[in-house]
Amino acid sequence: MKKLVLIQILTFILFACGSDENKKQQLERLKKEESELRAEISGLQVKIDTLQAQQKLLIGDSVETGIAVAVLTLKSEVFKNYIDVQGRVDADQNVSLSSEMPGTVTKINVKTGDEVLVGQVLAETDVRAINQQISDLQTNADLVNQIYVKQKNLWEQKIGTEVQFLQAKTSKESMEKKLGAMQEQIRMSKIISPINGTVDAVDVKIGQAVAPGVPAIRVINFSNLKVKSDVAESYASKIKKGSEVVIHFPDTQDSIVSKVDFVSRAINNSSRTFSVEVLLDSKKEYHPNMVARLSINDYQSTEPSIIVPVRSIQKDENNLEFVFIANGNTAKKQLIKIGKTYNGKAEIISGLKDGDVLITLGYDIINDGDAIAYKK
Repeated sequence: MKKLVLIQILTFILFACGSDENKKQQLERLKKEESELRAEISGLQVKIDTLQAQQKLLIGDSVETGIAVAVLTLKSEVFKNYIDVQGRVDADQNVSLSSEMPGTVTKINVKTGDEVLVGQVLAETDVRAINQQISDLQTNADLVNQIYVKQKNLWEQKIGTEVQFLQAKTSKESMEKKLGAMQEQIRMSKIISPINGTVDAVDVKIGQAVAPGVPAIRVINFSNLKVKSDVAESYASKIKKGSEVVIHFPDTQDSIVSKVDFVSRAINNSSRTFSVEVLLDSKKEYHPNMVARLSINDYQSTEPSIIVPVRSIQKDENNLEFVFIANGNTAKKQLIKIGKTYNGKAEIISGLKDGDVLITLGYDIINDGDAIAYKK
């Protein structure tokens, strides 16, 4: 229509400004465009009429008998409310090992993926200098020990002085302690697994220098994995050990239902949160630090109650909550009182009962007492 008006305006301007011959040609062209536009409008009207007819066929008799609505017959069930938090997979036995003494790696006994036992030597560093010192000490220790044995025999025969015997004994014990210290250095030069588990990473190579505190080999016990999460302190009184929890792993698109195994009683001063832990079984493959989403059950109705979609609940001019229910072919406004809401569903404390027919679609275009048409 806007284009037709524009054509008429242009026609008027051209007639006012152009010659007679030009006006005639322009007039014919504009009339042709007008005719084409009118034909286009006519075609669009036909399409509109067809669509309206199709809608009427789909709705059926509801156009004539009442407003079309969708309904749901209500039935009592237990309502559960959950707290949604993010967590991560962690391991109780997840150790990053390093050499207790500086040195050069001379031997690596494991590779990534190997199963290891407590006390197993995973890698060794160069101990030639320590062995040389032990060899020297051992020579001296043999001499000191012989002196002690002879001095002891003499002292038992009441030959010699007690001081000589005590000096020999002290020298012997001192040498044994020195040898013990050197043997401990030999032990400290080895990287030894403190747990049963699986080698998850080997970050050293033969010939590489290592030092205390520098991670060399990581060992994880995958049979003792758990999910840890920090929960806001406002839920401290609602989450208990044994509470139901649904854990979803976004990376694997897997979910499990479990129980809370541990709830910390201490509140973190800086974050104002407390820790929650859930143990994982070893039947499935989980990875430390994997992201997890936890839905922890903090409320469950003591008796079955009516549950309705939150979207079907409205408020009137007095700020009272209500829904529409179907009373035969008539819509009825029903005041309600709601309790907890979770995941798009609301617990109804009063106002509805088993068998009521809730209007779930079309509730926003009807009024109390309107005629409705629906299919059960």
